Amino acid sequence: MSNLAPSDPPSYEEAASGKAPPPVQPQKPLGPPGPRRQLPPPPPLDLPFLNALRTQRVVLASGSPRRRELLGLIGLTNIEILPSSFAENLDKSSFTPFDYVQETAVQKCLEVYKREIDNVEKGEPALVLAADTIIVSHHGRILEKPRSEIEHIQMLQMLRDEGTHKVVTAMCAMHPMEAAINPGYKQETHLEETTVKFDPQLTDERILAYVKTRDGADKAGGYGVQTAGAILIERIEGSYDNVIGLPLRPLLNMIERVMIPEIEDDDGMDNMFTAEDDED
Repeated sequence: MSNLAPSDPPSYEEAASGKAPPPVQPQKPLGPPGPRRQLPPPPPLDLPFLNALRTQRVVLASGSPRRRELLGLIGLTNIEILPSSFAENLDKSSFTPFDYVQETAVQKCLEVYKREIDNVEKGEPALVLAADTIIVSHHGRILEKPRSEIEHIQMLQMLRDEGTHKVVTAMCAMHPMEAAINPGYKQETHLEETTVKFDPQLTDERILAYVKTRDGADKAGGYGVQTAGAILIERIEGSYDNVIGLPLRPLLNMIERVMIPEIEDDDGMDNMFTAEDDED
């Protein structure tokens, strides 16, 4: 039997920066592994706008490994990761929670778009994607990442005691336009909302045990649904991948809209004006 004691968890600065050491993995059982047949990966989604993007420059304005993994599920694997330098310091008192998260996502996307649009070496990106996720407590308080162990514990206790809360993700996509029309890019946004209910019987002991793993230290609201944070949750109403941080169904729709060729948009405007002329 091992006499090794569990090591101290990483600091919140380490966890938030992604520099924390990996968690200790359980020991594998002794003995030679049995034969395992490797299945080939499934083919990517065969959709025209995705097929076009796979040969072009696509930038994700986020350092989140979870968002990158989710983009891989729809076949966008050759993604450049360029986290936004937007300060994310908007005055929460000046916005509703929904307006706050949407404006943050737009500003993150715009900062990276402006930085990369004149990249001589790599060329302009065909698509820049950004997202921001917040937790909105039952009483309307915006929760982001915990900054200390005490704050982390108190945050999870509040989410348990208040019953339900909202996970809100805002997404933004920008695509450069060929026509010299201000502002020079097409923009699409989407806001997704999911209701999460914590287990009302969740004990402080389990909350503390989870906090010590630092699993939720880099996540809005202080927990991750796809990891050990699942022990906190009784049910989810809405999109599961929204709680992870990137709802795929609306993301796919948003990318398709922003990638519509300008000539198709122009045709739509021409038809609109023609119809008005006919009425006159």
